Formats: sequence, C-alpha cells, structure tokens
Amino acid sequence: MKFNATSRSVQGTSASRRLRRAGRVPAIVYGGTAAPLNIELDHNEIFHALRKEEFHASILTMAIEGGKNEQVLLRSVQWHAYKQQVLHIDFQRVDANQALHTKVPLHYINAEGSPAVKLSGNIISHIVTEVEVTCLPKNLPQFIEVDLKDLLGGGVVHLSEVKLPLGVTFAVHGSDDPVIASAVAPKGAAADEGDAEAPAA
Repeated sequence: MKFNATSRSVQGTSASRRLRRAGRVPAIVYGGTAAPLNIELDHNEIFHALRKEEFHASILTMAIEGGKNEQVLLRSVQWHAYKQQVLHIDFQRVDANQALHTKVPLHYINAEGSPAVKLSGNIISHIVTEVEVTCLPKNLPQFIEVDLKDLLGGGVVHLSEVKLPLGVTFAVHGSDDPVIASAVAPKGAAADEGDAEAPAA
C-alpha cells in the first residue's frame, strides 16, 4: 500500500494544532541509518487507509513530496479521545535485510463446518485476534489463517497448531503455547438440559 507525505520543519504543540485545524496529521518516521523525519499527512487519506486491515500489517510505500519513496511499517496511531480524528502517527523504516518484529491479524476460517458448530452447536470464541511475529520484510504476511474445520465441541486451538508461512516465526511472551480459540456451549444450554431432566427425576 502507498500513502503520500510531506516533510515538515516546524514542530511543537502549537504547530501540530495548526496542522490539525488545516486537515493535516503530524507524523514521524524513524529507524534505519537515517535521522528521524518529521512529516505531515492528509487527514482524510490516512483516516481511510487506517480503516483497512492491511495498512496495519503490511510494508507501506511512503511517497515523500519532492523526495524518494521509502518503505515503512506503521508502528502506532494516536486517536482523539472522542472524535473520529487521527492526532499523530509513528512509522518505522524497513531494512530489507533486517528481521521485523510486528503484529499480524489472525483470520479464522471454516468455523461453520467444524464438528464443534455443526454437531455440538458450540460458539467459537476468538481469544486472540492478532499475534506477534518475526520475519524479514519480504516474508511479512498480511494475515495468518487459522483453520477450524477439525475443532470438536468444547475443544481449543493452541498457537502451536497454526501453520505459519515460510520464513515466519511466532514471538511468544509468557505462555509457550497459548490458547487462541475455543468452542463453548451457548449460555443457557446447560440450564435447559437440567430443566428437561427435572420431570424424569
């Protein structure tokens, strides 16, 4: 994905406020061997880009006005407390030969065809929606699929069961093999079963 940027020389709270009033967003690009670069973005363009999942988990091409394109990765976004307004964005330069450490969304597939749903009437709970991975920029996936076709009623899916794309590894903190999804009976199901058995007792 590509977005446009303009370098800015004026910094500070007042300058940032003026930019926002003019429909611009202050941002910074850091990392690599070059010095950090202060930039500004068109608010409408970047607002709509941020609504796309791939903008958060892809190598982005930043087209700087009057300069060369740079490969960057979105690192953080600061939003207004209650308005639909982007206040500030951080980007990191990408080195093709240096491994990245970033988050990638999980896409759960085939839940409706799993025994947990078809046979047991379970509801699939997505405990984890994104994971941290380590890989070279060329191997960074926009998302990772989690196939639930074999999930049984009451069952769980561990991180170790997810098939990773070539060249990608998980960067796991805490538990070595966390549960990322589970099949659970709908609320009230157990109570309904108990009510049905009461007359027979």
